[in-house]
Amino acid sequence: MNKEYKKYIQSALSRRKENKRVVHRLKKMKPALLNKLINNMHAEAFEIIDCLECANCCSSISPAVTDNDISKISKHLRKKPNKVVQEYMLLDNDKDYVMNRTPCPFLMLDNCCSIYDSRPLACKGYPHTDHNKMHQILQLTLRNTEVCPAVCYIFERLNSIK
Repeated sequence: MNKEYKKYIQSALSRRKENKRVVHRLKKMKPALLNKLINNMHAEAFEIIDCLECANCCSSISPAVTDNDISKISKHLRKKPNKVVQEYMLLDNDKDYVMNRTPCPFLMLDNCCSIYDSRPLACKGYPHTDHNKMHQILQLTLRNTEVCPAVCYIFERLNSIK
């Protein structure tokens, strides 16, 4: 991850209390307005942030992997689903499949994903700031400030709105 992106995350970590207050304030907004606000900031953030220069999500967290995801990955890898699970996944405390190690076993040295076209749905949607029901995932979005510079950028912008 480049230095600028690290600064976004360090800033978000130092602003945990402020960011919690932002989430509290956002919960009071009408859902449609909240979606529009954050979705617009999402577009703005990804004009600045390049995931291929970061890959912190792939390096530090693991998505929940559905049975459908496993099926797609197994077809991509030309392996049986049970072999894919055995080789790359484990069940977490919530009984969800997750990758068995970090960084993700599919993350390549150039920060590209070796199964990009078949990656899990949670990976496709990450960091979920273009979600159409933001009011339902505000706590997840807050946690993502500790991982994703784009979410940090969005929270910096949200902190500046009073």
